[in-house]
Amino acid sequence: MSDEIKFGTDGWRGIIGDNYTFKNLKILSQAVADYLGSGKKVAIGYDTRFMSDIFAGISASVLRNNGIEVLLSDRAIPTPTLSYAVKLRKLDLGIMITASHNPAEYNGFKIKIPTGGAAGSDLTEKIEGLLGKNPVAEAEETSASRAKITKADLIKDYISFIRSYIDLKKIKDKKFKVLVDAMHGSGNSFIAQILKGTKIRLEFMRHSVNPSFGGGRPEPIEDNLKELKARVKKEKFDLGIALDGDADRIAVVAPGGVFVHPQKILGLLALHLNQGRHWTGGIVKTICGSTMIDNIAKFLDVKLYETPVGFKYISSLMETEDIVAGGEEAGGMGVKGYIPERDGTVAGLLLLEMMVYRNKNILKILNETEKQFGKYYYLRQDLHLKHRVEPAKEGLPNELLGRKVTQIKDFDGIKLICEDQSWLMFRGSGTEPIMRVYVEARSLSQAKKLLEYGGNLITKYVL
Repeated sequence: MSDEIKFGTDGWRGIIGDNYTFKNLKILSQAVADYLGSGKKVAIGYDTRFMSDIFAGISASVLRNNGIEVLLSDRAIPTPTLSYAVKLRKLDLGIMITASHNPAEYNGFKIKIPTGGAAGSDLTEKIEGLLGKNPVAEAEETSASRAKITKADLIKDYISFIRSYIDLKKIKDKKFKVLVDAMHGSGNSFIAQILKGTKIRLEFMRHSVNPSFGGGRPEPIEDNLKELKARVKKEKFDLGIALDGDADRIAVVAPGGVFVHPQKILGLLALHLNQGRHWTGGIVKTICGSTMIDNIAKFLDVKLYETPVGFKYISSLMETEDIVAGGEEAGGMGVKGYIPERDGTVAGLLLLEMMVYRNKNILKILNETEKQFGKYYYLRQDLHLKHRVEPAKEGLPNELLGRKVTQIKDFDGIKLICEDQSWLMFRGSGTEPIMRVYVEARSLSQAKKLLEYGGNLITKYVL
């Protein structure tokens, strides 16, 4: 049974009714309880997925039955809300019932450590090692000091903090027009509560609860944001923001319906925090991060860190190093002075703050940034496989489309870097049978050719 529970890049995820069952959830919750021991305190949150509230309650009961005090969210919340509650209340652990951006048939189980950051593989491996070691505690303790499950409002403190973190004094009288696409996730309309009292003209779409996510998946990638792009263009919004299913990731659409890749969002955040707020600190990107980030770090004269894919690696660095901003290509952004974790809402509000500081919409800021640091075209293709595989390193070419490969990185997937800074990378998903192909080049035509070439490489060398 334990082989059905395996933590990936960001928690355990499974298909509801297949391997994500009440039985497996109880086994995992018991393993967490065995890891913690009685007398500890844990917060549990959940998103808007099918039965997430029920799954959260089941996990809470198992922990309570093991003598662990549980704060159970009284409503669906963003994952960063749970992370912030763990840090603020000095709890021993946090559990979030969510499958993030996965399709509706999935649910999941994320673990947050006392700092609010993501659990690293050292912790999750210990919990995996405890799976099935002890029977699930199905009944409450009979001692006088019986642990309790307490329903708690975790949103109030979260909103209060963000209102103090964002420069509302400067934002207050600005009239930028902003459209937020919640993608039917737990991000809901909390941004409205944060911006209450300002003159920002805020509108929402897909902010109702819909466990099927409208037939799509709550992943803020360009293919899933056609309506957001159309509305931003037609209704002349200054900024469009999309949040994923548990609101810890962001996508941005600029005036004219222009999709802003998350790699560029990280660059904008780093520039704003350094130049606007005058904060110090390095920048963290993942192995599939844009070369633009390298150029920005060099210009700002700050250290650039590069990690494997998965925000838990960025989170770990944010706990030990002076980091001003860290981000991944999937849209997870973390910033200084908060929790060492990603938050789509905070990232979006900081971009709005940047617009206010510079008195320009996000497209004008982006154009100026690309003029200074180079315009790169970043593309990704997901190849759906019958089963999970790892890319093969043997037999790789020494040039790509006539350009010499000068460097190969293989600490997470395989990345081939050419002499002209163009590159190709492939990496298997940590949660699904998908091979991701990433490319970047200085022209769109070259990027498209690299993507096609990369797909052929995967077919030849991997499948």
